[in-house]
Amino acid sequence: MKRSVREFLILLAIAVVIFVGLRSAVQTFVVYGPSMEPNFWDEQRLLVSKVVYKIHEPERGDVIVFHPPDMKRDSYIKRIIGLPGESVTIEDGEVYIHKQDGSVLLLDEPYIKEVPSQPFNGDIIPENEYFVLGDNRNSSNDSRNGWTVKREDIIGKAWVLIWPPKEWGLAPNYSLP
Repeated sequence: MKRSVREFLILLAIAVVIFVGLRSAVQTFVVYGPSMEPNFWDEQRLLVSKVVYKIHEPERGDVIVFHPPDMKRDSYIKRIIGLPGESVTIEDGEVYIHKQDGSVLLLDEPYIKEVPSQPFNGDIIPENEYFVLGDNRNSSNDSRNGWTVKREDIIGKAWVLIWPPKEWGLAPNYSLP
């Protein structure tokens, strides 16, 4: 009898360690709304890697889940476009990154639904903050509305699409210069 109780407690401890480990490394997320179409759809579910940004900094092109500045919802999903120290402008539907060294980068964005219909001229992105845009540029609450994402508000990087089953696969993150 003592042996079976001991084995049960060991098994329970192992299960708790695995559960806590997984919860600290991965989180599920449900997409709400059309702001990330055509890559992420309303009510689509995905896994978010919470450890990737402990290894390296967020990069341009990463799709992130984060706590929004307006706190109207628990979390948002958007794509990182501008990095700390840069500024972003949008002219004639094209997104330009003004880098710290004075160079200007025109983004090639095969992932967007349609080009943005409104011009935009942004300020320099503060240290440890990121400029984000939805892939559905004309239907997204994003950094064009006067806010950026603080590093500490990032939950993680979109990693794997898990629902619906026909959409299973890696999340569409893009490496951008």
